[in-house]
Amino acid sequence: MAEQKYLAFDIGAESGRALVGAFDGDRLTLDEAHRFANGGQQQGDWLVWDAPALFAALKAGLTKAAHTYGSAIASLGIDTWGVDFGLVGRDGALLAPARHYRDAGNEGMPEAAFEIVPRAELFATTGIQFLQFNSLFQLLYLKQRRPELLAQTHRLLMMPDLLAYWFTGESGAERTIASTTQMVDAATGDWARGLLERLGLPTAILPEICPSGAVRGSLTRAVTEETGADALRYVAPAEHDTGSAVVAVPMDCEDSVWISSGTWSLMGVELEAPRISPETLRSNFTNEAGVFGTTRLLKNIMGLWLLQQCRASWRRTGQEYSYSDLVAQATAAPAFGAVLEPDDSGFLAPTDMPGAIQEFCRRTGQPQPMSIGAISRCCFESLALRYRWTLERLEEFCGRRFTTIHIVGGGSQNELLCRMTASATNRRVAAGPVEATAIGNVLVQAIGLGHIGSLADARAVVRRSFSVTEYLPGAETAQWDELYARYTAMRSAIGKAD
Repeated sequence: MAEQKYLAFDIGAESGRALVGAFDGDRLTLDEAHRFANGGQQQGDWLVWDAPALFAALKAGLTKAAHTYGSAIASLGIDTWGVDFGLVGRDGALLAPARHYRDAGNEGMPEAAFEIVPRAELFATTGIQFLQFNSLFQLLYLKQRRPELLAQTHRLLMMPDLLAYWFTGESGAERTIASTTQMVDAATGDWARGLLERLGLPTAILPEICPSGAVRGSLTRAVTEETGADALRYVAPAEHDTGSAVVAVPMDCEDSVWISSGTWSLMGVELEAPRISPETLRSNFTNEAGVFGTTRLLKNIMGLWLLQQCRASWRRTGQEYSYSDLVAQATAAPAFGAVLEPDDSGFLAPTDMPGAIQEFCRRTGQPQPMSIGAISRCCFESLALRYRWTLERLEEFCGRRFTTIHIVGGGSQNELLCRMTASATNRRVAAGPVEATAIGNVLVQAIGLGHIGSLADARAVVRRSFSVTEYLPGAETAQWDELYARYTAMRSAIGKAD
């Protein structure tokens, strides 16, 4: 086949990229056309995203890609983090800034929901884990605090759908991003309208849910004139970045779990149907929609956010460290010291992450890590232990042993964390590809346009196109077992159940 090109916009919490994927019928290559910064901003009482600035950055990326590749680009797609959304009026304008999931305003909203719809019933309907920033709880917050906004809203659009709407004028909700809201019925795949009505939430503002790979319009004339691009088609990838990343996991059998490693670590397995049970509810696992009818049974783990925020705190005191600096200092630091519960609520949005880590250790009766290297190593070891705990739960739920952990995304480049994960779990780790999210975005576009036949075919393309680094368990397995015993004892002492 003639080479096909696709434009993938991949937006994360810290940065976004425009990448052009070229597929020649056998292999895929990526070329970065544009990169830009992203992050939350405090506006009044809210922590928000600057959605118009993100759209301007995407148009700049489109302009650069169009200048380089011209009419060779067949389509574009957008993926972002989950749960956050914009409220759009009848005139298409954004009614208020899009709230950031780390905004503190959602505290208490899950409990308010449970007074109307019991926790077990809510999970049985949606299959989604309980996180205070889920879209459902954000919407409850707006109902209580800003009801006038909901009264004016014509459409609620998830972040990638909002940006796609500005590109095409067509509204919709792609399946994987919609599932992160905790407002979709896991059995039907449609909005759980009855549940939402019991909570007093509007349902007329919800757009139609479409499958991954759906063609949803073309660029508007205004966008094509501004950017010099042709009237490209918008093909919805897995718009949730984890969904796109999992498409690019180069697994070829069912004995694998995966970790999409970045700001968050999303660890899970791909299934044919949701796994909704008292056990998955108790451990607060989630059943997010995957591409082409699959389900991603996974756990959200705080991930490299711990290190990102340590870097930010140290930078504010005049100490600038790269990630490679932190890995080097962690490697040199003494092993098997204090352990953290990475998902402790104190780590969600602290103003001083190193201080929060030391306070957690003090509160749990452990020596406080003081040096840069000790704090960094504590974070890495604790993540590896959390991965082991999650692996054990997945094996319980699925009734089988998994032999390989695939790590994709930026964290796959962290050799120290990959080695720790292999040793802590006593499993083979296969790391890569790094750009899994953009790769998956491109591959779903290719499937949607009929250029690749299936998800299995897409993963075969990944295996042919990108290298993987293998890590095997080290000799210190017994020491990891001892540290894991301390970790589980600490969890029991603080009453952590999930």
